[in-house]
Amino acid sequence: RHTPEDMTVSVEAGATLKALQSRLREGGQWLPIDPPHSEKLSIGALLAGNPSGPRRLAYGTIREHLIGIQVALADGRVIKAGGNVVKNVAGYDLCKLFVGSRGALGCIVEANFKLRPLAEVEQFFLADCETLDEVESLLKRTLKSPVEPVALDLVGKTESQPTFGVILGFAGSRAEVEWQKR
Repeated sequence: RHTPEDMTVSVEAGATLKALQSRLREGGQWLPIDPPHSEKLSIGALLAGNPSGPRRLAYGTIREHLIGIQVALADGRVIKAGGNVVKNVAGYDLCKLFVGSRGALGCIVEANFKLRPLAEVEQFFLADCETLDEVESLLKRTLKSPVEPVALDLVGKTESQPTFGVILGFAGSRAEVEWQKR
């Protein structure tokens, strides 16, 4: 159940992240996470394992976007924690207890997430660095500067890639991305 005006979605745990993202994209929204293998990764596995990708720098992990959860416990009870709306402040936030638990506390059945609008533009840049000291210097300069990368990744040296590669991603309006690019 996607509620575009509330920027929320409820999804069964068996759905794949890729299928969810495709459906949300139609409404100009997305769940701002990018773990590897989204075509095979179910929502239940995403929550149980808590994987993340290069956009974690700006958007955090799946925990930051989870607002409600339904879980089947070992004794057969099905419990709900959190809610369907972003402003739900009653009681303890039990949702986060299940994230990363690898199924040890129960089987996730359904989850509710807050969403973000899709960026108008997204652009990635690759900087080559000869040494890890150069990588560190570039990262320090970038993180101290006024630019706000949404993604950060490091590519190691190999025989076919003789330097370290630092990948920085920027997203937002065309004007914002152009300014950060300069």
